[in-house]
Amino acid sequence: MYDLIIIGGGPGGVAAGIYAARKKMKTLLITDTFGGQSVVSADVQNWIGTKSISGFDLAKSLEEHLRAQQGIEIDENDLVTEIQKKIISDDRQIPSFLIKTKKGKEFETKHVLLASGSRHKKLDVPGEKELDGKGVVYCSICDAPLFEGKTVAVVGGGNSALEAVLDAIPYASKIYVLVRSALKGDPVTQDKVKAHPNVEIILGATPEEIIGKDTVTGIRYLANGESKTLNVDGVFVEIGQAPNSDFVKDLVKLDDYGHVAVDHKTQQTSCPGIWAAGDITDQPYRQNNISVGDAVKATLNIYDRVKMQ
Repeated sequence: MYDLIIIGGGPGGVAAGIYAARKKMKTLLITDTFGGQSVVSADVQNWIGTKSISGFDLAKSLEEHLRAQQGIEIDENDLVTEIQKKIISDDRQIPSFLIKTKKGKEFETKHVLLASGSRHKKLDVPGEKELDGKGVVYCSICDAPLFEGKTVAVVGGGNSALEAVLDAIPYASKIYVLVRSALKGDPVTQDKVKAHPNVEIILGATPEEIIGKDTVTGIRYLANGESKTLNVDGVFVEIGQAPNSDFVKDLVKLDDYGHVAVDHKTQQTSCPGIWAAGDITDQPYRQNNISVGDAVKATLNIYDRVKMQ
């Protein structure tokens, strides 16, 4: 029986693991990989305390920091597929949880921290996967500075796409916005984007292919039945994110987009015994630093519960 099982090996999950180990809780961390979504970033410039680090090196440093802790157990290269709630004390109604993984393993714990993050929705067009991290990016805040003086395309018409445009404006010399139907973001943000002379909005554009060999050199799209090509140095894919919450949809309350609803003072979910932190939750900002803070907050709250049991 573990005191805590942490699900996820991104910045949030690792931060929780480090704090749990320091509090000497019997803890297991389950993850398929370390580093989270930033592992594909060529240059992360907003990881606090480090001016510049590659996503690969960030993931490596997170893993090394976690493994340096005494007492933490790690089950890697595996995914949690199911969580079952049980009652371990009928009189006090104390829950426990049975964790099942893709590899058929089973673990039992008194507390769970969901830090499995989210995944960027993909265009699913030729060239996207091959050029991921080589000009195809999914985090404008992280990667916009890499395109100083260059031409980029932002794909999407919602708030995340418009905010990506605003993030890119101080750096890129030209920004094309490819919108499948119509702009759907906040009117005020739309006005800011439309007013900038370096931004060109192309409506009715459906991406067909991202072009390039070692780096992005262009994007081909379909508009009005005609295939067209733009010469660009980068493509910001901003068509939304999907939280990795399917395996807990019957246990905790989710919002309309599948994010786990939490009490933002404690990170507790609607299910007693389960906490959540980072991109899987309904907090609005998808950032590594925020995931770390939320995970530390959750772990300290879990520790307070462990002391009372």
